[in-house]
Amino acid sequence: MAKTYKPGEKAPRSGQYEMTGPRGGATGIERTVTKGEPLPPPLKSGQQYKMADPTKHGGKKGK
Repeated sequence: MAKTYKPGEKAPRSGQYEMTGPRGGATGIERTVTKGEPLPPPLKSGQQYKMADPTKHGGKKGK
């Protein structure tokens, strides 16, 4: 089972976080959050977040 995060917690890494229902079911709603920023308030009481798609950093590409 994926780790869940409560609204207001700081995001451990940048990426897409999916809202989960009060019993852990998928809602299909995702929010983009930057590392260190708080996760946004939920739409309904009891919802939490789980990492859906972490940001991939490509780095600099020189000539």
